[in-house]
Amino acid sequence: MPDASQTERILTAAEAILEAQDLALARDPNVYLMGEGVCDPKGIFGTTSGLVEKYGPQRIVEMPVAENGLTGIAIGSALVGMRPIMIHQRVDFALLALEQIFNNAAKTHYVSSGKHRVPLVIRMIVGRGWGQGPAHSQSLEAIFSHIPGLKVVMPATPADCKGLLLGAIEDGNPVVFIEHRWIHYVKGTVPAGYTPLPLDGPRRIAEGDGATIVATSLMAIEARLAAEALAEAGVKCDVFDMRVLRPLRTEPIIESVRRTGGLVVIDSGWKTGGFGAEIVARIAESCLGDLRAPPVRLGLPDHPTPSTRALMEGFYPSSDAIAAAAGKLAGASAAQIDRAVSALRQQRAKVSIDQPNPAFAGPF
Repeated sequence: MPDASQTERILTAAEAILEAQDLALARDPNVYLMGEGVCDPKGIFGTTSGLVEKYGPQRIVEMPVAENGLTGIAIGSALVGMRPIMIHQRVDFALLALEQIFNNAAKTHYVSSGKHRVPLVIRMIVGRGWGQGPAHSQSLEAIFSHIPGLKVVMPATPADCKGLLLGAIEDGNPVVFIEHRWIHYVKGTVPAGYTPLPLDGPRRIAEGDGATIVATSLMAIEARLAAEALAEAGVKCDVFDMRVLRPLRTEPIIESVRRTGGLVVIDSGWKTGGFGAEIVARIAESCLGDLRAPPVRLGLPDHPTPSTRALMEGFYPSSDAIAAAAGKLAGASAAQIDRAVSALRQQRAKVSIDQPNPAFAGPF
């Protein structure tokens, strides 16, 4: 497990998630992990490795393939004082338990007039690549963000993976914690020790007056890359990593759009009915008159996820597409946009379309 003896370390997001769970398990005997594969030697992309050896099978609980049933167990245990962390290796598996999540976990506090709470964290992993295809690579955050009573977190950095997961475990409400599989390989500075973060929404990760770019999870990283390339070409943009999708805070984005006059939103999931549509709607309600041009939405096209590399080309939003859209909104010249887009395409050509980086040796 990661060495937490130093005050500032470089960890992968997977190591940060593992450390958060380790700290929570050590701190609170009511915390336990459950799910299909939590005791597997692969450790759910490395995020549960070594925990069963340290805490035993009573707190790191391997479950059968029965998603609806194990979700009911998690909810019931939360109602009597436990703090379960339930893990789905694919968000798609959670579809078999939506009634439990939507009608039991999300509504218990409301229907009991505040007498009962469900302090449950449900880790769901989304992603792409390695032929995962239509049923194992969906990004369904818009579905969970639609439901009152749930909180929805979607981190993009190792520090947020650790801090927001600890904040979610401490929260008295059911929290859906969505991790993009490629985020697990991202490296960054992570503070040592027990450092929970509040579930308080968007963070500005790049600054500029050209346009406002809003994204979640892996798309926040792509958006930052696009902003860096545009800045090299002489155009600076504001970039926001949403981090928390419910409760949704848009005040910083509204302030930014009033200043920049342009908005680009990038969905990790499908564009139609996606989370980005909610951002655009709130901007239209709050500062429509400040927009110099219609907002731009990027996201997945309206067909199931392909499995082959040939069909994946162009299916997912990429940093060069973001740079082209934001550059146009910012009033950049054709030469500036071409410079940024060309630089990003050269970077992207260094790895396969279904690899997050050369070190990735998936699918697990």
